[in-house]
Amino acid sequence: MREQAITSPPVNTPFYYGWVIVFIGAMGVFFSGPGQTYSVSVFIDSYINDFGWSRSQVSGIYSGATLAAGLCMLFVGRFIDVQGQRKMAVLVGIGLGLACFWNSLVANMTMLFIGFFFLRLLGQGSMTLIPNTLIPQWFIEKRGKALSMMAIGGFASSAAFPPINAWLVSEWGWSFSWKVWGLLLLVVFVPLAYFLIRNKPEDLGLLPDGEIIQHKNDNGKKGETKNTPKNLEVNWTLQEAKKTRAYWLLLVVVCIPALVNTGLTFHLISIFKENGLTNGTAAIVLSLMAIVGFPISIVAGFVLDRVKVNLILAGIFVGEIIFLVLLQFTNSVGMALFFGVLWGFSNGFERIALNYVWPSYFGRMALGSIKGSAMTIMVIGSALGPLPFGFAFDLFGGYQEIIMITLIFPVIGILCSLLAKKPNKQEEPAQS
Repeated sequence: MREQAITSPPVNTPFYYGWVIVFIGAMGVFFSGPGQTYSVSVFIDSYINDFGWSRSQVSGIYSGATLAAGLCMLFVGRFIDVQGQRKMAVLVGIGLGLACFWNSLVANMTMLFIGFFFLRLLGQGSMTLIPNTLIPQWFIEKRGKALSMMAIGGFASSAAFPPINAWLVSEWGWSFSWKVWGLLLLVVFVPLAYFLIRNKPEDLGLLPDGEIIQHKNDNGKKGETKNTPKNLEVNWTLQEAKKTRAYWLLLVVVCIPALVNTGLTFHLISIFKENGLTNGTAAIVLSLMAIVGFPISIVAGFVLDRVKVNLILAGIFVGEIIFLVLLQFTNSVGMALFFGVLWGFSNGFERIALNYVWPSYFGRMALGSIKGSAMTIMVIGSALGPLPFGFAFDLFGGYQEIIMITLIFPVIGILCSLLAKKPNKQEEPAQS
């Protein structure tokens, strides 16, 4: 059951409390970092050197753990709809902190699998799903802008974690690095989530975008307020959404960036080594991607409030093709920086569009279940991404062949995006 309705905000603000929710949502996305590939990738060479494991073994464990975590995300989405984001954020934050401490103790492949599983389930999965279902509860007309503000946390995370982890590992070792993030989750994020998160604006006597619930209509008679969520947005259940073509096409759309980006990020240090570039250059590129993506995500939020989201998604896949081709020729620091800029530009639009499309198409009332099903597919894509790159390296001694094969996926993404038009509930015969 959900918590009892709350009639006053935990802190008084001169502005709409939804913007406080955006802040804590950004914090949540930031602290998903320990479970994200851009963070975990820094530890891979340490595992290989310390334990004598092969790259394909570590890739296989990571992919298997990610796949198992992805299959659990459907349940996480349903728990969010039932329990609310506040309770789930606190529980997940505690769990992710403990998972970081577990990873500091890894000594064999079984422990590594368990550690990767909880990092992916609680970090990459749950800690991104919770904020991305919370923000749409508080905004409709300004949803694109709010999601772009929340995305600052994600870009700050992807910019900060690789160099910080590289520094921590070089100075104090990989075990100490995991302990640092576990401690920060428990003493910073969890208390903020508990005290600041409220599940929906109606709990504070508000409506999305800061509208106040009124008890009289425009004629002065008692009645329903003009701007209720029911009138502002059409809502679908998960079962209803599954009966539309757009739902299934969008599942393909969200899977492809997860597959491609995770594969590249996980093996970027190794790819750059093959091209004669250093680990430091790879870390700089990962940070540069985030730095470039940050202002682009702000622009993306405003654009998405005005342009059809499926057209934006098609454009994102065009960009993906461009930076994959460029990666083949990235053999100097200058080319690496240019690659990072293009990757960041594409990623800036991608992060906002993939979160914007679900509430835009299917409403906010069952968003946890609907987006949880999408997150399952996305995490499965993340699971499959690193594996072929690892096998290709062991088989061919390089990455050129697998990068060329990967170009097929954004082409499929363009087609699916263009076909995934927003469904009309009244026109769906299966809904009648």
